[in-house]
Amino acid sequence: MKFEHVQGSIVAMVTPFHADGSVNFDVLTQLLERQIAGGTDAILTLGTTGESAAMTHEEDASVVEHTLKVVNGRVPVIVGSGSNCTATQVEKSRLYASMGADALLLIAPYYNKANAEGMYRHFADTADAVDIPCILYNVPGRTGCSIPVGVVERLAKHPNVAGIKEASGDMAYAMKIAHCIGPDFALYSGNDDITIPLMSIGGSGVISVFANVMPKKCHEIVREYLTGDRTRAVAEHLRYLRLMNDLFLEVNPIPVKTALNLMGLNAGPMRLPLYEMSAEARGKLEATMQEAGLL
Repeated sequence: MKFEHVQGSIVAMVTPFHADGSVNFDVLTQLLERQIAGGTDAILTLGTTGESAAMTHEEDASVVEHTLKVVNGRVPVIVGSGSNCTATQVEKSRLYASMGADALLLIAPYYNKANAEGMYRHFADTADAVDIPCILYNVPGRTGCSIPVGVVERLAKHPNVAGIKEASGDMAYAMKIAHCIGPDFALYSGNDDITIPLMSIGGSGVISVFANVMPKKCHEIVREYLTGDRTRAVAEHLRYLRLMNDLFLEVNPIPVKTALNLMGLNAGPMRLPLYEMSAEARGKLEATMQEAGLL
């Protein structure tokens, strides 16, 4: 399926594991089908929520292959191909494009960071190397660096850069890049709690952790806002805001995998260095899920 400025709820999929840490492809199939049945507008695999940082390249490729096979063109599939090594990012991006990915998510170069020109070339060289759309991923809480506004402005003009996942939580930053939004460059919220504020300045939706738990509701909130029923969209967003926030009581994806397990959806454990949720945080999450009618 061709990626054309997708609007709506894009789920940042978890990667389910068996107790021994291997990928649980049977549960992955079930979770993907649940997303499609819930109206999810697109699927992101191998994002932060998918724990790709703790997986081998071979495992990454197998998850992409399985996801594409199960989804079978019913919704667009975006694949996280980012790396702090530009050459590795290009290699992975070419591989996933050849496998049939509809778009790629490219993270800012973490740990080594970069100056502005290096940051630009990190993204531009990758976008030049593939023939599918690329989405920038700004998440300074993970990477230790933010994509400079000037770099976003330059990249927004690149014919193969289709948008940005803005996950800094900084509305001032989002406002500074909002003028880049247009038919060929979309803004997606990377934080569930500010999806509505981001859409109010022209955002096209959310790349969501919350959608793992409530795919239909996440889709409805975004769709209602985009189609003009903004009062209801805001009310529903506020209704589930505590749950959205509690899915980040600890480092993502610890809480969301915990939530899925509590719901009987068998997402399995995390891979080290991520570990089980603390008893206190788990109790708070359970209480919020109970209030939301999930347990």
